[in-house]
Amino acid sequence: MKWNADLYDDKHSFVSQFGASVVELLNVKPGEHILDIGCGTGDLTHQIQQLGADVSGTDYSAEMIAQARFKYPTINFEVADAASFTVEYPYDAVFSNAALHWVHNAGGVIKSVYEALKPGGRFVAEMGGKGNIGRLRAAIKQVLQQHGYHQQAETQVWYFPSLGEYSSLLERQGFRVTFASHFDRKTPLQDGNQGVAKWIKMFGAQYFTGVSDAVQLQLVQEITDLLEPHYNENGQWYADYKRLRFIAIKE
Repeated sequence: MKWNADLYDDKHSFVSQFGASVVELLNVKPGEHILDIGCGTGDLTHQIQQLGADVSGTDYSAEMIAQARFKYPTINFEVADAASFTVEYPYDAVFSNAALHWVHNAGGVIKSVYEALKPGGRFVAEMGGKGNIGRLRAAIKQVLQQHGYHQQAETQVWYFPSLGEYSSLLERQGFRVTFASHFDRKTPLQDGNQGVAKWIKMFGAQYFTGVSDAVQLQLVQEITDLLEPHYNENGQWYADYKRLRFIAIKE
């Protein structure tokens, strides 16, 4: 998937805005070495730096990393795969916000993070949890199937685990899970009834592989119409987010 870093910053800044409370959970201590995986365009990495940490950021997207380097030239940003990375020296903490649900190889992520941490180091993250954007995914699948796009309808774009599922993977690797929460967080979409279309363009374009632009417009409008009774609250549209947030300690 090719990311549009400018669109991400312009229309989807809520990702880093909601992530500020995950940074609070990280409880940064000045001088700590911290790695931000799936850092996007670097806004939360910069917040962590401002709290006094020696922080680095990685992302799978070269477009995101280029934008992050431009915005925050004093931070080290690198392109890396969250499911298979190594580090030169161990970190006090690994942080991630709104990224791990893009990585289907959860075991690879957890193993890489575990090996990147010092003993006693912490893994603090938030990601999409079980049921995240359930209505949106159901509407996309329904419309694609109605129009004969059965292969596209079965596309598995994200990995949204339950609390028990992800906690078990962490524990199996050797982490001690000291905090975990799976909660609803309805998330505002910008630009009213165009918000669904813009969200899909940014995050769900993989569903429309091989579908012409003209047909996509029609399908997205039908998806929006299906969602309106659930998403439109007096003109402000909200997506049905469910988040998984945790702290895990390397023992």
